[in-house]
Amino acid sequence: MLPYLTGLLPVSVTPRWVDTRVQPISGKDVLRYLVGSAGMPPEVNRGFDIGGPEVLTYRQMMAAYAGIAGLKPRRIAALPLLTPSLSSHWVGLVTPVPNSIARPLVESLINEAVCKEHDIATYVPDPDAGLTGFQGAVELALKRISDRQVTTSWSSASTAGAPSDPLPSDPHWAGGSLYVDERKRVVDATREQLWSVIEGIGGRNGWYSWRLAWWTRGLFDRLFGGPGLRRGRRDPLDLSVGDALDFWRVEDIKDMQLLRLRAEMRLPGRAWLELIIDTNDQGRTVFRQRALFHPRGLAGHAYWAFVRPFHGVVFGGMQRNIAKAAEDTRR
Repeated sequence: MLPYLTGLLPVSVTPRWVDTRVQPISGKDVLRYLVGSAGMPPEVNRGFDIGGPEVLTYRQMMAAYAGIAGLKPRRIAALPLLTPSLSSHWVGLVTPVPNSIARPLVESLINEAVCKEHDIATYVPDPDAGLTGFQGAVELALKRISDRQVTTSWSSASTAGAPSDPLPSDPHWAGGSLYVDERKRVVDATREQLWSVIEGIGGRNGWYSWRLAWWTRGLFDRLFGGPGLRRGRRDPLDLSVGDALDFWRVEDIKDMQLLRLRAEMRLPGRAWLELIIDTNDQGRTVFRQRALFHPRGLAGHAYWAFVRPFHGVVFGGMQRNIAKAAEDTRR
């Protein structure tokens, strides 16, 4: 909720609960307490208060998150007439938290949630370095989004039997949506032939798509301080993790299986392009292409809505031409 409410708009209108005091605790400290509680003596049968090392208001947490995430300072206006009940509908609309959870959660924010005791430390001692502070917890969450190591999401938690995808899923719990444009086609070529074309994209070889669109995007990126298409590539044939590839960078590569590129152009969010080679049940080569975008704030959502109609031409043409180039090598 916090990244959505803070990142979506530069000015937030909130009810008075924005100044309610709470004692936020990081997820990893909660898990440490839960695991440690399993080893308590049998005679211990009571509840314990747990919380992090700081007592903050929601206003302070929103301001701190904006600073940690590199956002401009947010303005927060607390209106006495805006009730938590009305606010819960807004939270349910603009965040991934389901309404069934958002409503009771927001309505409960009128109550302070500050520890009255820390007796649990008798049975589960605090770590030597102390409990994780708010800034450390937020930085860890943002790093996991950046590294695409988000392991849970609101969608999987709220939908029974939701499939788990080893590739990135919506990092909802951490405050983000993941837009995906996925395309798949059978290629009349071997994995080796298709891989040789994929590994050679970019630089002088181009992107096997609408050249004017890529050139224009590169020009705009340069105008706004990005790398544009000027970097080319280190080697005309070989790619390694960490290589710059025009305005992309190689984030992961598995020989004849996967090439994952992370966008480094100026964007209101983070973007990846995945080129994947599979084999179907008939033993034929399948070329999968995924464009992924994790928006940042309202501008990020608007950006995706604007560029989405062009994906058929840009990414559709790219996949089609890469497949054709691989098939041509076979003839």
